[in-house]
Amino acid sequence: MTAQRPIALSCGEPSGIGPEIAAKAWGTLRESVPFFWIGDPAHLPAATPVQTIGSPDEAIAASATALPVLPLKFAAAATAGQPDPLNAAGVIRAIELAVDLVRSGAASGLCTGPIHKKALIDGAGFKYPGHTEFLAALAGVERVVMMLASSQLRVVPATIHIALADVPTALTPDLLRETLSITRRGLESQFGIINPRIAVAGLNPHAGEGGAMGDEELTWITALLRDMEADGFNLSGPHPADTMFHAQARARYDAAVCMYHDQALIPIKTLDFDRGVNVTLGLPFIRTSPDHGTAFDIAGTGVANPSSLIEALKMAQTMAAGT
Repeated sequence: MTAQRPIALSCGEPSGIGPEIAAKAWGTLRESVPFFWIGDPAHLPAATPVQTIGSPDEAIAASATALPVLPLKFAAAATAGQPDPLNAAGVIRAIELAVDLVRSGAASGLCTGPIHKKALIDGAGFKYPGHTEFLAALAGVERVVMMLASSQLRVVPATIHIALADVPTALTPDLLRETLSITRRGLESQFGIINPRIAVAGLNPHAGEGGAMGDEELTWITALLRDMEADGFNLSGPHPADTMFHAQARARYDAAVCMYHDQALIPIKTLDFDRGVNVTLGLPFIRTSPDHGTAFDIAGTGVANPSSLIEALKMAQTMAAGT
């Protein structure tokens, strides 16, 4: 199935593996998932067939024979594995342009190449904790949710990049309620799932085991879930996290909400390491990205695996077709 409008792919850090995997993704997908790359054509691998375009509507026809590129001139060349702060403004501009095109309807969804935050800070004073927060600011959204998704599992961490010691304080009833609400809306509106089933992990081992291993489940988590169920949410839990991710358990829910980063990411990366996709829920547009970074250590060697980017582009197309 071909989307009516192509996916916008922002280039990300040009000295990482982003340009290589973009070229490889086009080689695999071509017309089946038409997309266009926003960046400096000079940063792509030399052997990549490139067709520069003036607008996204030219991308579908161009993608049959070449990677469609909406060109942006960057300040410097890209040296594999060595990010240049001079290119920071170009990386940021590519993201901004992609968001503008998706919000205007010219593109059906946004897929983002991995960025290198230090280069953006050094070269452009980038003030956001990460890519996702920048997208939320561009969209005027205060709170978004990170989902990692594959054909086998969808997981959402309620708290993300904080120390484990800080999780019990950061994990508040308001935060968990909002995470569950955004997750349900995203599953309904972007994945087309009616009355989605959401399984919720406990914070403590064995979900506290009746208070023997922590009492958050007893003091507020269970009560919050039952309260939200009374409001129409299809929830289960809190579940012991160590029994939530085998095949039989996964068949009973559409997504799992976990309490901290590793509780969510270890199972999906174990089950489907190369094909996991990062999805941002809560934005007013579709955003996916590969579930990996810039991989400077292998940039320029030709060995980068494009599987996660391919899956991210395919998922963006599927989500766009369902909205």
